[in-house]
Amino acid sequence: MALPRESLMALHAQGEIAYSEKDVMLYALGVGMGGDPLDPRELAFVYERGLKVLPSFAAMLMLLGPTLDIGLNWLMLVHGEQRLEIHRSLPPAALLSAESRVVGMSDKGKEKGALIFVETVLAEARQPLATLMATIFARGDGGDGDAGRPPPALRAPPARPPDAEIEIPTRPDQALLYRLTGDRNPVHADPAFASAAGFPRPVLHGLCTYAIACRAVMQTYCDFDPTRIRSFDARFSAPVFPGETIAVRMWRDEAEISFEAAVHSRSSTVLENGKAVLAL
Repeated sequence: MALPRESLMALHAQGEIAYSEKDVMLYALGVGMGGDPLDPRELAFVYERGLKVLPSFAAMLMLLGPTLDIGLNWLMLVHGEQRLEIHRSLPPAALLSAESRVVGMSDKGKEKGALIFVETVLAEARQPLATLMATIFARGDGGDGDAGRPPPALRAPPARPPDAEIEIPTRPDQALLYRLTGDRNPVHADPAFASAAGFPRPVLHGLCTYAIACRAVMQTYCDFDPTRIRSFDARFSAPVFPGETIAVRMWRDEAEISFEAAVHSRSSTVLENGKAVLAL
């Protein structure tokens, strides 16, 4: 059916998000940090002494913030893209304000659905920390035209061979651990539910794959310094199954890192058109 364009564009919600050092460390463990507990660079993300916060933690916080009731069939909604702009580094513990709103729609046609762009701003003491943009693909809704200001399209990586590639394994229980950070969708834990959704077994959270790619860029070009990441954008193109190894291919052009992620064992690209901007 056609999306209720005017009512969607009017959606706006505000709320608060509180998190602690425990939440920060659990998140880092959930995306694979601390795999080498003797590496001081990884330990800094999972140990309260001088605790560092992964930039992608902000994307997970978005899910804990105010909920926009868009009134659509959730079984037909897909998280298509995630964009993140960091204004200031997130502290290890905080009480944040969060404000979410629909900022645009891109209609693909009556039979093809529509893209909905949801912006969330996280702030502490009225000072913005991060701006997030989630692209939601409403597969069963379309035909009501475009609205608002959709963000520019993400670009494909350069045509040359990648400048770096790093492989990061996931654990068979990775999704069970990651879901404790806040995303309890049973498709990531319940084999019967995953089967009903069309998957042979539970799938890894897309935002976990996103975080693993962020870790790869940070590890390769920032020596694990999270303050170097200024923005991080990617498109979700295929699921990862817990226990698979994610290969992140990267292309560097000064402060801009293009990237994509793949599972070579299935010849499947799982993240496309990725771009990170670094502080030089």
